[in-house]
Amino acid sequence: MATIRKKGECQWHVQIRKKGYPPVTKTFFTWTEADAWAKVTESEMVRGVFVDRSDSERTTISDVINRFSIEFAPYHYRQREDKKEAWRFQCQRLKDKLGLYSLAALDQKLVAAYRDDRLKEVGESTVRKELYMLSKVLRFAEVEIGIALPRGNPVLKIRKPADGKSRDRRLTQDEWSRLEIQCRKSRNIYLWPAVELAVETAMRQGELLGLQWKNIDKNRPIAFLEQTKNGDARAVPLSSRAVAILKDLTRSIDGKVLPVERMTIYHAFMAAVKRAKINDYTFHDLRHEALSRLAERGDLSVLEIASISGHKTLQVLKGYIHLQAEKLAVKLG
Repeated sequence: MATIRKKGECQWHVQIRKKGYPPVTKTFFTWTEADAWAKVTESEMVRGVFVDRSDSERTTISDVINRFSIEFAPYHYRQREDKKEAWRFQCQRLKDKLGLYSLAALDQKLVAAYRDDRLKEVGESTVRKELYMLSKVLRFAEVEIGIALPRGNPVLKIRKPADGKSRDRRLTQDEWSRLEIQCRKSRNIYLWPAVELAVETAMRQGELLGLQWKNIDKNRPIAFLEQTKNGDARAVPLSSRAVAILKDLTRSIDGKVLPVERMTIYHAFMAAVKRAKINDYTFHDLRHEALSRLAERGDLSVLEIASISGHKTLQVLKGYIHLQAEKLAVKLG
């Protein structure tokens, strides 16, 4: 039953006590608002659909993101030395645009407006990732903090931007030759070994640069990655060429196989690409090249390729399946 009493000169305090629910209170500036809220809340309790909104009304999106950044993200995302993890930028953008709204005020109309505004500034893939980050933050609020979302998760109710098309840029043999020449001419002695290892192992750039000599098995051609993009450790088989490249490398005192910073290798690679007169090619494209070559072998299953690349789902590898299908067609006759 609801009790409404005057509190001060211009406030009305409502308290509702009903069996099966904890006491619920709220203060309004007018008796009309207090009475309307009490009737709606009691009706929801009778129908069994009542959700206590007090925590969600007091907590802003910014509050939840701050706790997410301290209590969850550092332990669930691979950390980079330069602290430029993608989740940090995504969370900051969400705080800039939605941080002042309470969890109770966040609805699908507001999230859809955020989506449409961001699409005017950045690409679909970026917006899609930001929306998924918002969904993860809201899930954190529900599961870890224990704040009920009275409107549910609005991200699940709106249309998401389409997945960006995966890059499929591969170099011709002539382009490879030009790239090798320019990489070998680079003042950075680790550039060409890094390029070759990327193609031979299908490792990501961060995985390569984080690889240490202690993670190279001396008895078996295997490199053990302690930290990867998806958070799982994995063992990467090394081809005979990869083993030869590693044997030729000079060991640094810091224990790293490739003792160079990410931005250093990035600038050196892009400069070599420019000198080789190659258009639209990035270091990450080397991973695509590596996976394409593995698929073209014809003697590896998609599951085996996934175990090498570290992909958790086969969806990402679907672009390489057709290469194997061509090999199978030849076998079938």
